[in-house]
Amino acid sequence: MTAPFTIAVDGPAAAGKGTISKAVAEHFGLAHLDTGLLYRVVGAKTLTGTDAIAAALALRAEDLAAANLRTPEVAQAASKVAVIAEVRAALIDFQRAFARRAGGAVLDGRDIGTVICPQAEAKLFVTASAEIRAHRRWLELTETGHDVTPDEVLTDVKARDERDTNRAEAPLKPARDAVQIDTSEMSIADAISAAIVAVSDKRPQR
Repeated sequence: MTAPFTIAVDGPAAAGKGTISKAVAEHFGLAHLDTGLLYRVVGAKTLTGTDAIAAALALRAEDLAAANLRTPEVAQAASKVAVIAEVRAALIDFQRAFARRAGGAVLDGRDIGTVICPQAEAKLFVTASAEIRAHRRWLELTETGHDVTPDEVLTDVKARDERDTNRAEAPLKPARDAVQIDTSEMSIADAISAAIVAVSDKRPQR
């Protein structure tokens, strides 16, 4: 059996970590988990009146396929429930079990390399300026029919950054040994290439 090889990819919203993570997972033939979806599921359930901690404890893998997880309202709800220590604790085992599956996995989020998988064999921190990230998110939202202004999206991005970096539990920050990739002025192809090179340097020769 192939030994697990965990790749932790952290970074703020709309930095490109999801796109990079999926491409890295495909390149190396690994499973991928967008851990932000776990918090989006919990956040979405709180919008219908469910207690956040109860929602986290009841999380099932099939919940991650829900169709309503990419709306701005759910994104904000996810950011709010992510500061609750009991919610984060309830989701840790799910993430760690996924990370150490046979052959390994790629996990992207905000505290993978620092809290969830501090012993990950490869760690990346993907970032970009708030203005660039807000513009990317605005394009995504308007393409899917959401009526938002660039200024509104920038305000939301900065609010999420503030919560994520200043929360008491597992704040967003690069792991000490993470390779940092700033995608502000990079093409998608170049960012993916940089990530693959960084992971290859850590991956045992097969």
